[in-house]
Amino acid sequence: MKAVTEIGPSDPTRHFHHGEFPVDVLRRLKGSRTVSVCLPARNEAMTVGDIVTTLRRELLEHGVIDEIIVIDDHSTDRTAAVARAAGAQVVASRDLLGDHGVGHGKGEVLWKSLYATQGDLVVWCDADIREFDTRFVRGVLGPLLADDDVYFSKGYYRRHESNGSGGGRVTELVARPLLSLFFPHLSSIRQPLSGEYGGRRDALEQVPFVCGYGVDIGLLIDLSARFGMSGIAQVDLDIRHHRNRPLSELSPQAMAVTQTILHRANPELVGTSGLLLRPEEAALRIDLDERPALVELESYLLRSA
Repeated sequence: MKAVTEIGPSDPTRHFHHGEFPVDVLRRLKGSRTVSVCLPARNEAMTVGDIVTTLRRELLEHGVIDEIIVIDDHSTDRTAAVARAAGAQVVASRDLLGDHGVGHGKGEVLWKSLYATQGDLVVWCDADIREFDTRFVRGVLGPLLADDDVYFSKGYYRRHESNGSGGGRVTELVARPLLSLFFPHLSSIRQPLSGEYGGRRDALEQVPFVCGYGVDIGLLIDLSARFGMSGIAQVDLDIRHHRNRPLSELSPQAMAVTQTILHRANPELVGTSGLLLRPEEAALRIDLDERPALVELESYLLRSA
């Protein structure tokens, strides 16, 4: 029997730990640069207030960050009111760039948040984290302040609720196998679908944003293709507690990730729209919509002038 040779992926990315970036270090590194923290949120009233309060008290008031913006993605609960009471600037997704889209979708919200923020550096953080700690922002921000060659910083973590140190179910069963097949240079990214990441505005504004759940993987593919892998940092954020979604909610996410990877690999492999078909459930249409790079929008260029 022929032996199987195990070949691990080379890793050109830079690695950090959030512990390298306490508040005093970040303040010293920051200089004159401005930092925006954005929380995309849809029906996260139970957690968004604590996150905003902690960010305001421990980072904003100490000059590490300059603004906290919550982009409310059509919430039907008190997400907006809770976030505003905690000290965030709240912007309704439907009120931004309406000519380009008013629908739901994580990617659309991230794209609009880049338009709404002012910082030279933009850090995104999910709004469903329980037992929130500023390491989720400090860790992502640190490499961007410490190394001018880093243009994108991606967090990874361990989930106390699950075994092992890999990504979630969609990452390990869908994203990682497909990346290995079509974009093997990205297989060294520990958690390609993590929601804690950030980058330099002058890089982020040059790439399109997939509107739905494919945005995380789309940004990795597009940014690495445009700027290279050596400017990507990976940051250990330790343990993360968040809502564990049922499989019925993960299927649409898995299909969106699949569409994005296959379409980036070869547009002829998959269309920009498809039906998710499941027994005893109505067919669900999954669209691969995209928003253009912000540098292509006259309103953005005029705002930034």
